[in-house]
Amino acid sequence: MKMLDVVAITQNLPDLGLYKGQVGTIIEVYEPTVFEVEFVDLNGKTYAVETLHTNQLMQLHYSPLPQTA
Repeated sequence: MKMLDVVAITQNLPDLGLYKGQVGTIIEVYEPTVFEVEFVDLNGKTYAVETLHTNQLMQLHYSPLPQTA
């Protein structure tokens, strides 16, 4: 995952007010597996910015992926 990738939360994080399926954008990469993710509502208002790990995220894709053998 890299800057500006769109991701979704893969688990409930109630202490952070985030729940499985919520969508955010990576706005900073701290380490290969640690990212700052911004969550924005449909009106463009940021409602959370959190540091999350790869195991808490799933990258979303909006186009076909290349086939792998």
